[in-house]
Amino acid sequence: MIALGMRSAAAARFASLSTGVRGSAQSPALRAALGICLSALIALFATVAVEIIARDGFADVREFLTSPVRPGMTTVVMLTVLMLSLDAALGRRFISALIVLPLVLVPAIVSSQKQHYLTDPLYPSDVLFGRQIMELLPVMARDRPWTAVAMVVGIVLSAVAIAVLWHFAWRRCPRLSRTAQLRQLCIGLPVIAAFGALMDYSKYSYIRDRLQVVPMMWDQKENYRSNGFILAFIFNIPMADVAAPVGFGTQALDAIPTRNYGYLSGPREKPDVIMLMSESFWDPTRLKTVTLSPDPMPNIRAEQSGHVFSPEFGGMTANVEFEALTGFSNAFLPYGSIPYQQYIRSNVPSLATFFRGEGYAARSLHPFSGWFWNRNEVYKDFGFEQFRSEETMPPMEKRGIFASDESLMKEIMNEADGIDRPFFFFGVTLQGHGPYEPNRYVHNSVDIKGNLNDADRATLATYTQGIKEADDSLKMLMNWAEKRDRETIIVLWGDHLPPLGNVYTATGYMPDQVATRKASVSVMKQEHETPLVIWSNKKGSKKDVGTISPSLLPYHLLKFAGFEHPYYTGFLGRVQKKYSVIDRYQLIARDNTPSPDWVLKPKSLDPLVRDYRYLQHDIMFGKAQTLDRFFPQHAWLYAQGT
Repeated sequence: MIALGMRSAAAARFASLSTGVRGSAQSPALRAALGICLSALIALFATVAVEIIARDGFADVREFLTSPVRPGMTTVVMLTVLMLSLDAALGRRFISALIVLPLVLVPAIVSSQKQHYLTDPLYPSDVLFGRQIMELLPVMARDRPWTAVAMVVGIVLSAVAIAVLWHFAWRRCPRLSRTAQLRQLCIGLPVIAAFGALMDYSKYSYIRDRLQVVPMMWDQKENYRSNGFILAFIFNIPMADVAAPVGFGTQALDAIPTRNYGYLSGPREKPDVIMLMSESFWDPTRLKTVTLSPDPMPNIRAEQSGHVFSPEFGGMTANVEFEALTGFSNAFLPYGSIPYQQYIRSNVPSLATFFRGEGYAARSLHPFSGWFWNRNEVYKDFGFEQFRSEETMPPMEKRGIFASDESLMKEIMNEADGIDRPFFFFGVTLQGHGPYEPNRYVHNSVDIKGNLNDADRATLATYTQGIKEADDSLKMLMNWAEKRDRETIIVLWGDHLPPLGNVYTATGYMPDQVATRKASVSVMKQEHETPLVIWSNKKGSKKDVGTISPSLLPYHLLKFAGFEHPYYTGFLGRVQKKYSVIDRYQLIARDNTPSPDWVLKPKSLDPLVRDYRYLQHDIMFGKAQTLDRFFPQHAWLYAQGT
């Protein structure tokens, strides 16, 4: 940092000589141009330094800066404009370097150290987990004592150097005229505002695409690698601050009654449970202007219990998974947030810890890389004893480029046959993942009739064949379960509608290629419903569930299995009696009455929904004061250190 300060001071002295000498023949335009060039050089230096530090070396830095398909130069321009605007606001050229450089270099250093121990880069939301960061420091000191000493010394010396340099620079940096200040602010502030709008990754931006800035929120490591530390960090800022709800506190939490919310009890014979989230599983026969023959999903249709109202469309699988496993809701989190990436940093109650507390084995299976959606770490925090991913599974049969649903079902059956005690398996299929390229399958067994062009017909044919094979795979699993002595419950649902592109508009199913976020109940259900099956080899299917949010799945599963629980059947039971869908844009009551924009009306919020939000905030971001009362199995496992 001292060397950095010396370079900044040297740049300031050079600028003073070139622009501040009385009687100079240089024109104001030339002085302004020199100032911009020097600010751009400082911004370039800052970008390079940040990437070298954050990447822990020079790997990929040159490509990041020079490749036309990487946003390196966009970062440089953004920093340049920011520095020029700060200079104008403060009235001194180059003084902004003493503000911007520490602001970008220090987080990069922290991110580098974090990756040494926790593999992930630094997220803005990490400030919410100060305890974990403080616990990391002694580990670093023991493992790398000289590095720890050097960091402490470096921080102290850097702080002193910045203070000295600030005092020196304020006296030596050239003054900006009022006209120059006004000119730079009039140009810089609108540009900064435009950059701010571009950073809202949740909305499509033509200009952002032209700048080759592609947010990759599903894979934060690739997000940081491709977009660079500064831009990737900015993308995550909106999700960092999860404010406590109005009225939240110890008194409000204590006022939430536990009595009559369901006492701990369970069936005499504990059933095995297999929970399956089927990738992009949806009913394509809903496209009324085309005819599919034969029905691609006869088995699921015969056993269907209802629908899941997905909070997502075409992607963001992990957000649906989060709701289904925890009973919490994305509706209480910032829009665009991804709990698996931003918020799951410690033990969180889930169905896995519930079943483990009941003596079950709890395992998760997904035939893809474990790093995707941060599942390696999240499943540990959810309490799963084992996660079988692509890295630890035997070679899986592929359908196209993805592991087939049939091969995953066979792996589940094989795992189950090797367990003596009751088990809870959570599986995420992969075969249905897009894009739905033509000729993925050698033979498509479903005939499609209707007015579609060749490209759209090929897309729909590939998708529909995947649906048929998913349906066949579930039937295979049910046939296996029917031969078992122990009750076996299977729950299957689709995580979201598939990204079929033009198929939706060509068939008139939706006006756009993506689902709307705000509309009437009928439109929202049409664009967000996926099939749901809750089935038992002893009791058959649970019927008339209706359309429910994923967060209500734990209630229906545990009730069907014969369990009672203070939160999953008790509190969520109270919620589901009144509401079927808890979405951030509208609540949908059991009688389909909507409550649009409810989050904007905290004073009139239903106390039941308010308490729901309080409980979730307490467990995820608070002091977990309600853990013992509402999640006793999780509290017990945590106390046992397991």
